[in-house]
Amino acid sequence: MKFIIKKEILMENLNNVSKAISSKNLIPILSGIKFELNKKGLFLSASDTDISIECFIDKENIVNIYSEGSIVIGGKYIVELVRKLPSTDITIEVIDGYKMLITTENSSFNLNGINPNEFPNLYLEETKEPITLNTNLFKEIINQTSFTASSSETRPILTGINFKINNNVLEVIATDSYRLAKKKIDVDVNVDNINVVIPCRNLLELSKIITDDNINLEIHLFTNKVLFKYKNILFQSRLLSGTYPASSNIIPLDFKISVECELTKLFGMIDRASLLTSDKDKNTIKLILENKILTIFSNSPEIGKVEEKMNVDNDNFIDISFSSKYMLEALRSFKSDKILINMIDNNSPIILKEVDNDSLIQLILPIKTY
Repeated sequence: MKFIIKKEILMENLNNVSKAISSKNLIPILSGIKFELNKKGLFLSASDTDISIECFIDKENIVNIYSEGSIVIGGKYIVELVRKLPSTDITIEVIDGYKMLITTENSSFNLNGINPNEFPNLYLEETKEPITLNTNLFKEIINQTSFTASSSETRPILTGINFKINNNVLEVIATDSYRLAKKKIDVDVNVDNINVVIPCRNLLELSKIITDDNINLEIHLFTNKVLFKYKNILFQSRLLSGTYPASSNIIPLDFKISVECELTKLFGMIDRASLLTSDKDKNTIKLILENKILTIFSNSPEIGKVEEKMNVDNDNFIDISFSSKYMLEALRSFKSDKILINMIDNNSPIILKEVDNDSLIQLILPIKTY
């Protein structure tokens, strides 16, 4: 194998494919990136068994192809080496069996490789009827839900994000059992009764690969895996097994108290109040509604206390405590100027949504204070 390629093109694709390399992998071959060059172009592949990524560089984007072939090379080393090379043409050649020679006009590097026949077959197959989503919309969905997924492996199913499609409505849900995010959008698809859970970590890695291009992303679903097709990239993830908790019986439908607030003002109040909280008390702050005044209150015996007030058009009474961290993360997911805080009592979930728009719902459980 021998070819010449521009540094920028190779670097972009190595960056993308390297997201499937795990530093914790005990199988040496899975810490490598497979280079496979044929008459069509260069295929770069990597897998940690959880994620598999393949990037294709068309022959038109390769300066010169002298001979075809394949090799697996240590992912960490090839990525860092190419990153630190100057912006120039790079010649890559396989010599003496499984050694990779990387040369530029003034540099030469020799890396030991591995037999490509040892690299696992990734089976990156596609379905006939994929689900198609706009890339900007997909990134928005992940940004608005992923932060509520659990990071604890005690309940593995909660480390994923639930994707459901029924009657041309896509419903995306994430929860760590203390808070929940739910996003609904209309989709024009020929599939129905979809209900899968995709690891949140994998979706975040995919989201990093996707630039803000206003193009389409294809989603190919199988019984135990999902394949995303974006530009010249195939990104495959395993699915989590198990039943995701139903959200229909968690989110209240009727509320006794509904308060409309200016989002930036409320965010600022909670943000400042959170400065006087600590992790040991779960970043707890209070919301008190009384006589059409909404008060955000925080008190820490070691630090001090803060009290911020806002006039609202609601004369109900409630005194409810919650995690300022959870509330701030939920508020960041909204784009509108106004927000609705819906409550029943101080023991029931707080529901956040935009005014006149139910497409995104954020749920936060209150914290009992004594």
